[in-house]
Amino acid sequence: MAGRASHSTSPAAPSEFDAFKLELSLSRQEIYRELYQQNKDLVRIKKEHVAVKNLARIIESTLRLANSKGFHAMSLRDLCADSGMSVGGLYAYIKNKDDLIHLIQSHGFILTRRTLLAHTAGIASPREKLYAAIKSHIYLSELMLAWFSFSFMEAKSLPRKEKQEAVAAELEIEDIICGIIEQGIACGAFRPANARLLSSATKALMQDWYLKRRKYRNQGVHVSQYAAFVRDMLESCLLPQS
Repeated sequence: MAGRASHSTSPAAPSEFDAFKLELSLSRQEIYRELYQQNKDLVRIKKEHVAVKNLARIIESTLRLANSKGFHAMSLRDLCADSGMSVGGLYAYIKNKDDLIHLIQSHGFILTRRTLLAHTAGIASPREKLYAAIKSHIYLSELMLAWFSFSFMEAKSLPRKEKQEAVAAELEIEDIICGIIEQGIACGAFRPANARLLSSATKALMQDWYLKRRKYRNQGVHVSQYAAFVRDMLESCLLPQS
């Protein structure tokens, strides 16, 4: 296909993933700060720098425990032991596990949305913009494997409000991808196709990376290789044929 000539056939270099990792480590502090700002009615700590630091401890400990023993088997005392916080200190941030789920889900949704929008902003080419969206989502799921796994595995047992928010967040990711595909079709960069169906299939491929991580690790597949693979699969359906 003539349209493929401008793309490098090699996957994104590992150094590109390393740069993404560094950028994410910096932006996560902003996410925790935003999480605190959005939940001031829940968090009773008024000093922002203290609250932000402890929110990070609470969320990271919860994800670690949920991965090792399961969220429903985990108690708040387990969380105190893992995070190093006292029971009284923990209750300054959450009253129960429903509050904890709310904080964890909010944190992940904010970070996912912000990451995709930040990495696709200002890119005029639909082809490059689509790859940027795919790559940033897969890179993010590699670095936040515990959260993505938690969100998927616990989705069925979430409280109704959080379950609705999880479904809405999934659809929002598909909407971003669908919008880029529709943009490409409209300007002639992509050939006519079912944009909604392709965006749903793309989301499933991106999801496969973190749900079946061991399979790809055993195959020796690097995260950048997988991102390039998903791009190539999608472009085989979208690029104009010569």
